[in-house]
Amino acid sequence: MKNVDDLIDSAAELAERGLSKGEIADELNVSRETASWLVERGGGSEGAESAGTTASADIHVDWSALGRDSTRLGYAASAMADLLAKQGEAVDLTVGVEKAGAPLATAVADRLDTDLGTYAPAKHQWEEGDIDEHGGGFSRNFAAIRNRDCYVVDDIITSGTTMRESIDAIREQGGEPVACVVLVDKMGYDDIDGVPVYSLVDVVRVDREE
Repeated sequence: MKNVDDLIDSAAELAERGLSKGEIADELNVSRETASWLVERGGGSEGAESAGTTASADIHVDWSALGRDSTRLGYAASAMADLLAKQGEAVDLTVGVEKAGAPLATAVADRLDTDLGTYAPAKHQWEEGDIDEHGGGFSRNFAAIRNRDCYVVDDIITSGTTMRESIDAIREQGGEPVACVVLVDKMGYDDIDGVPVYSLVDVVRVDREE
């Protein structure tokens, strides 16, 4: 994807497939506000104007060159695991934030020799309004939190909302998030709610005044 028109077309295609705006945000690695704007633009200029939605300042990250190749994904996961390796001595669980964080977490868990859990965030159900009206959940097909220390793995931090939700959900289950790791952090967090955040790439936007 090279430009906004490509993103608009992709958002329209995903919407036609029945994905929620929150899932579209996850697929395109943009904020929920940007996903809404892209979907509305994909419906035609009249629909976008009537919705009164303006484009958000955002940065699109396309890491499909890693995601479509298991070897490359493994290399990235090794680097992510290396960032986590010195955090905590009793960590035996890695939690992947669905969807894109799950395959990364699988590879990270393999390298760190931990069990694997997954968390589906509330944004996957989100269309409009307050995201707090929705809830996320842990998959029963993977390891349970069970008061364990754990790592949290996702692909992108856009605003920090999803990572913060994941941390809260783990703590509600009695677990202790020791550290988080992502491919790209758009916000440049050092920590979220007291949990250290590590990333392979930090994105910093420089606004120049003329």
